Amino acid sequence: MIKIAPSLLSADFSKLAEEIATIESGADVLHLDVMDGHFVPNLTIGPAIVKACRAHSKLLFDCHLMISEPQRYIDAFLAAGAQMISVHYETEPHLQRALQMIRDGGAKAGIAVNPATPAEALATAIEFCDFVLVMSVNPGFGGQRFIEPVVPKIRHISQMVRERGLSVEIEVDGGIDETTAPLVVSAGARILVAGSAIFGRKDRAAAMQSIRTAVSVLNT
Repeated sequence: MIKIAPSLLSADFSKLAEEIATIESGADVLHLDVMDGHFVPNLTIGPAIVKACRAHSKLLFDCHLMISEPQRYIDAFLAAGAQMISVHYETEPHLQRALQMIRDGGAKAGIAVNPATPAEALATAIEFCDFVLVMSVNPGFGGQRFIEPVVPKIRHISQMVRERGLSVEIEVDGGIDETTAPLVVSAGARILVAGSAIFGRKDRAAAMQSIRTAVSVLNT
């Protein structure tokens, strides 16, 4: 069973509550991209916006911290209502400590990895997380083209999870639509983050259903 996670980065920021309402019934997770202008070349939202959005949604809130020194901000995002928080392997030298902070705060802890980071980088930390967020574009901006060489990496991570008997989910973010969703799901992904493929369409419910339908054929 896949989970659809619309990315708020592609929504109209002048009316976030209204935008969230359009995906509330068809989505499983709301993906919130947190960018600091340092680790990635863009600035987006902070805990205050997450808290404001929390009042308008019952969806699971998934905060993707594309920031330097994420440990400094984990508590703030937990307090704002995040129920899933991922930190980047590339920014956190004390990864297990950061993951434990997230879990101690009652949220699911995730490790995010850039497209160029190999699956092997997760070898000593995957047992400390609840999900792995595989970036299928270079982080920083929405609307980018899917990087297809990440598919074998997803398959490798999925194999690692199975061999170790872990209950770690694989989330994929970047260029996900009706065409790419089957590729990543067949490789082992279960949480699909989609931005422009959902918020770029007038009928968001139909957009989400199109992705589910494209994936459902894998089971027929």
